Amino acid sequence: MELHFYKYQGTGNDFVIVDNREINWRPDNQVIALICDRRFGVGADGLMLLQNHPEFDFEMIYFNSDGSKSLCGNGSRCAIHLAHQLGIIGSHTTFLTTDGVHTGSITDERVSFQIFDLPDFDLIDKDYFIDNGSPHYVRFVDDVEKEDVFSKGKAIRNESRFSPGGTNVNFVEIIGGSEIFVRTYERGVEDETLSCGTGVTAAALAATHKGLKSPIKVRTPGGELSVNFDRDQSGFKRVFLSGPAVPVFEGKIMI
Repeated sequence: MELHFYKYQGTGNDFVIVDNREINWRPDNQVIALICDRRFGVGADGLMLLQNHPEFDFEMIYFNSDGSKSLCGNGSRCAIHLAHQLGIIGSHTTFLTTDGVHTGSITDERVSFQIFDLPDFDLIDKDYFIDNGSPHYVRFVDDVEKEDVFSKGKAIRNESRFSPGGTNVNFVEIIGGSEIFVRTYERGVEDETLSCGTGVTAAALAATHKGLKSPIKVRTPGGELSVNFDRDQSGFKRVFLSGPAVPVFEGKIMI
């Protein structure tokens, strides 16, 4: 089978997106892993299917490179951009993805994605944990560039308390009292990625415990994002992740 695809990246978090509205393709885990392989396939952190939905503008199904499913913030932003390019949506959208119905918008090349309202964090020793559609462990450090994200992240990701699914792990440094630098070990990819949208969001919300307020500017190894939100005694509301979503190329692959 010859499969047409679009390659996207959002602050270095990269994806293969398939317009599945007509072909109704259903990939298995082996095919997903092949397409995402950086030597034998296209190369990506994850694969997305963009497809029709009777009630919403579209449905986006996200797979990590190992075939597991989760909410993906940067992936959702890239899907919004592609849906706009294909004429499926205008500047605003309501769409279905892994954990339910979300809204988003696109202005020029900046794409915003709304995450569900969230309760406050669970505390684990001096660290933080929250599930914002994807589970995230957040640890604040003094110098994030010197952290061994792979080894420490892998160890935390596989702790028995997070079994059987595991967790993503974010290492966060506060910079200048008003912004943060985040590095993330992603489950499903099983490595550090250049950016993680839900991880960036979790880190920004956790930073409110350190005195930061919305909007929070976020640096990642792959670029800059921003997180806007309201906070009250019950938790976080009107949470938006915003940043670039960039088409890289399109092509075909034999599968």
